[in-house]
Amino acid sequence: MTLVLLVRHGLTAGTGTVLTGRTPGIPLDDRGRAQAGALAARLADVPLDAIITSPLDRCRETAEAIAAARDGSAPAIQEDEQFAEVKYGDWTGQPLKKLAKEPLWRVVQAHPSAVRFPGKDAESMPEVQHRAVNAVREWNTRLGKDAVYLICSHGDVIKSVIADSLGLHLDLSQRIQVDPCSLSVIRYTPLRPFLVRMNDTGRTAAGLARPHDAGAAAGKAAANGAAPQQAAAEAASRPPFGEGDAAIGGGAGG
Repeated sequence: MTLVLLVRHGLTAGTGTVLTGRTPGIPLDDRGRAQAGALAARLADVPLDAIITSPLDRCRETAEAIAAARDGSAPAIQEDEQFAEVKYGDWTGQPLKKLAKEPLWRVVQAHPSAVRFPGKDAESMPEVQHRAVNAVREWNTRLGKDAVYLICSHGDVIKSVIADSLGLHLDLSQRIQVDPCSLSVIRYTPLRPFLVRMNDTGRTAAGLARPHDAGAAAGKAAANGAAPQQAAAEAASRPPFGEGDAAIGGGAGG
């Protein structure tokens, strides 16, 4: 049984407002670096046979943080273009508010299997799922049936892999949430994949609060035994509703 840990990169300055896509030179911001460090600490004791990452900066930085927390025992980070962000074509770099007015946007939400993004070299969503799922299968074969390894990728890519593991039609992948620096885990067996964990961010219930309730939720979490710093950080770390969880990719452009 091969265990695959799927990690979405941490927050960037444009997460939730701009469809970053494959724009080069987009690093994690301070929030993203803090998220990556926290996830790295959570995963520090998990043996990893490989760390695979999308070539884009935000994923590479997240993977490097995970490797750095392993006291020199981490495997070398390997890049795989098949886990890179969607080629959004002419939509790349556009504000999400502008794209939400495009007729194609509604198709992306309801029928992603019918979508090919506009412009030269743009991808269709089925092509994205095909390359990502094939890449997972290739790494499973390469690393072996007892391997435990990590893939750092992007929201839409991870959603498509999760949908495949559940036997869901690609059109249903928009019901899956993949937050920045979240962890999802799939166990692959000869019979079928098993989704072990999905969109795990390590938050307490304080992370579920709406922005205007964040302070109160943090206070309640602290009263129930959570460290005040942890409770406040979890309550404040989630972007406002409709920002970090934008329609494409559960955090568009990630």
